[in-house]
Amino acid sequence: MKTVIVCVSVSHGNTRRVADAMAQVLGAKVVSPEEADLAELADADLVGFGSGVFYSRLHPRLTDFAKALPARGGRAFVFATSGLPEIPLAPFTRPLVQLLEGKGFEEEESFTCRAFDTWAPFKLVGGINKQRPNAEDLAAVRAFAARLRDRAGREVLGPDH
Repeated sequence: MKTVIVCVSVSHGNTRRVADAMAQVLGAKVVSPEEADLAELADADLVGFGSGVFYSRLHPRLTDFAKALPARGGRAFVFATSGLPEIPLAPFTRPLVQLLEGKGFEEEESFTCRAFDTWAPFKLVGGINKQRPNAEDLAAVRAFAARLRDRAGREVLGPDH
């Protein structure tokens, strides 16, 4: 299964650590939006899109990249890292999922985890969620990626395998 992960990680490398953990399980290539090759994305069986959360939104470099993508079919997943917990009624990932669905992607599943954050008021106390993503978070990331991989394997082999 050919997988590409498009990732924006700007503050502390949290999102890149999550993307790299997913990539190990999925055998994926991790690229920034600026490095992404549209032909390679079109050829991929699964495309991941992830970034840190800024003011309750995914990074504009990622959402602008997704807006510029041509309409196509395919499978995708979205992930995010954030200092604050996600609000269940307004998930961080929902706007990007809806955008990708409008482009013809079928969203497999989304993943979020807490991460070190030094945004404005938190900077005064040295940040929040120090040491995150931690080993437990990265284990959850790998389990998420394994579910995606296993689901794709069942689709290729059929339901009897």
